[in-house]
Amino acid sequence: MISRNARIAWPLLAPAAVLLVVFTFYPTVATLIDALHSTPRGRRPAEWVGGGHFATMANDPIFRQAFVNNLIYAAVIIPASMGLALAMALLVNARIGGRALVRLAFFTPTILPMIAVANIWMFFYAPDYGLIDQVLGLVGLGGNNLLGMPGTALWALIVITVWKLAGFFMIFYLAALQQIPPSLLEAAALEGATPAQRLRRVILPLLMPTTLFILINAVIEAFRLVDHVIALTRGGPNNSTQLLLHYIYQVAFSYWDTGYAAALSVVLLGVLALIALIQFGVLDKRIHYR
Repeated sequence: MISRNARIAWPLLAPAAVLLVVFTFYPTVATLIDALHSTPRGRRPAEWVGGGHFATMANDPIFRQAFVNNLIYAAVIIPASMGLALAMALLVNARIGGRALVRLAFFTPTILPMIAVANIWMFFYAPDYGLIDQVLGLVGLGGNNLLGMPGTALWALIVITVWKLAGFFMIFYLAALQQIPPSLLEAAALEGATPAQRLRRVILPLLMPTTLFILINAVIEAFRLVDHVIALTRGGPNNSTQLLLHYIYQVAFSYWDTGYAAALSVVLLGVLALIALIQFGVLDKRIHYR
C-alpha cells in the first residue's frame, strides 16, 4: 500500500523529475553512447568504435593545447576573481561614502551579457586606437595587438573573465559578511587584534562555507565560459586561446564530428567531476558550518 504522503509527494515531484531526466540524465547517457560510436554520415549509420575517439584525442595537438590553455585559464581566474571579490565585498561592507554607488559599479559587469562585455573590451584591446594601446603609446610602447599575439591573447581574455566574475562573487561574500555577528569582531578588537588579525582569525574562517560555494561556481565558470572566445579570438591566434568547451563547439558544429565532440565532452565532464570530488572530499571536511 502506498501511503497518503507518498501519493501527494510523487505528483509534486513529477515535474522536477521529468525535467531532470529529459535535460540531465538522458543527455548524459546519450553523450556517453555517442562517444563510443562514429559520427553518422548521410545514410551511413553510426558504428561502434569503442575507445577510438579517446585514442585520437591522445594524439590531437589542438586538444592538448586547449587542455593546457584551460588549466592556465582556470588556475588564474579562480583565485584572482575570488580574491578580488572578497576585497570588493570588504570595501562595500565598510562604512564609506557613496557605498550604494560603489556596490552598483562593482556589480554592473555581472548583469551584462558576455558578448556585450567582449565588445566593450574590444575597444580597450584594439591596436593603435584602443584605450590601452593609446596609454602605452604615451610611453613609447604602442602598436600592440593584445588579442592578436599568442603571448598576450589568453591573458587578455583572463582579464575580461575576472572583471566579469568578481562582481558576481562579491554578492555572496557581502551577504556572508553581513551575517557575521558584530560582537565577535568587537570582542577581537577588545583583545587587541589588529584588522589583519581579525580578517585572518575571525572573518575568513566564518566565510569558509561561502568560499567553498564560490569556489565550485568559479571552477564551473572557468570551464564553461566561451562567449568571449567566440566573439574576440575564435581560439586564435595559433590556438593560443583555444579552450576545451570552444574546441568541443568547433568539432561539433563546424566540423560536424559529433562522435569526437561527445568524447571531448566526456573528458571535460570527467575533469569537472574529479575537481568536485577533491573540493568536497578535502575542503568540505575542514569547514565548520554554523
